[in-house]
Amino acid sequence: MTAASSTPTAPTAPAAPAGADLDDVRERLWLAVRDGDEYRASDTVLGAVDAGLPVVTALLDVIGAVQARVGVEWAANRLTVAQEHAATAIHERVIAALGHHPRHRGPEPAGGRITVVCVDGEWHALPARLLAEVLRHHGHGVDFLGAHVPVPHLVGHLHRTGSRAVALSATFSLHLPTAHTAVTACQAVGVPVLAGGAAFGPDGRYARTLGADAWAPDARAAVDVLDRGLALPDPLRTEARAVSCLAHLADQEYTMVVATRRQLVKETLARLEERYPPMRSYTDQQRERTAEDIGHIVDHLAVALYVNDPEFLPRFLRWTAGVLDARSVPARSLDPALELLGRQLQDFPRASRTLRQARAALDHLLPAPHPPGSGRIA
Repeated sequence: MTAASSTPTAPTAPAAPAGADLDDVRERLWLAVRDGDEYRASDTVLGAVDAGLPVVTALLDVIGAVQARVGVEWAANRLTVAQEHAATAIHERVIAALGHHPRHRGPEPAGGRITVVCVDGEWHALPARLLAEVLRHHGHGVDFLGAHVPVPHLVGHLHRTGSRAVALSATFSLHLPTAHTAVTACQAVGVPVLAGGAAFGPDGRYARTLGADAWAPDARAAVDVLDRGLALPDPLRTEARAVSCLAHLADQEYTMVVATRRQLVKETLARLEERYPPMRSYTDQQRERTAEDIGHIVDHLAVALYVNDPEFLPRFLRWTAGVLDARSVPARSLDPALELLGRQLQDFPRASRTLRQARAALDHLLPAPHPPGSGRIA
């Protein structure tokens, strides 16, 4: 993306069906993926495209919207993990079938190719896949590398292909430090990076913090950015911006939390039974899940320290509280874990402050403790 792109736009598509028809297509696709019926799902989407639904609408406003619903239903404990994975697999197959539809074919690619890739450790590749298909439909040459691509392999691909840009996707914010490594590595070889995905925040704040050349909130916006083109990264300016945005890392608190993660989880789990008596009757499986939850808190604390955002950990805990509540697990059990972590990290100002703010935010979500003898878990 050395200059404004001259990539031709896709042919004008037929007008979309009325809103009610689009809602009907989404509902029929939802019922198909919920039931695990791949053929019905494919027939629903391809039939709608045959009837005049624009390809990009089918990709983003039908498949993308239903996939988002799958995530909501899982969080609400109305879908199992297996059902969620099956739905995602069906959507992948439907996208592949749609990719060969005559109306999907866009103009011949002009200019260099765009590499669409998920951050190392990120297994949620469907958003990136949807972007890749939308870019192809708009006449961009695309290399879709899929999920979980280690940075050395990404850089090697850029050297071999001469990509003009990287569209970097991350869904889970735990991957932000790795995303920073990827952004820096791509820019070091002269390739600009467009960041996208829920991990970068609804306003792209973390994309800016990590020094990405651009950010897009969705696939349509990403196409607009890539159509305009991005300037080649200036190594000196990029390095100066990274140093400025991440100057807080000099206190080594992030590094320390990552290095002592195992100890922090172990110590918190060992003392949690004293602070949360219902845990004494937990099964081995429940204790294992509790350890996993504590590990997630420590991991999100580390990333909060990395990006220096006081709202990062509270936002994760609000989401976690909702997930636990849907599974009849008292969200109040999170507070003792936060307190115990705070005691272990009391000599680290940013970590201590982040945990205090997280507890305060969580407190607003929780009902008042029941009085002793009430028979309810406090």
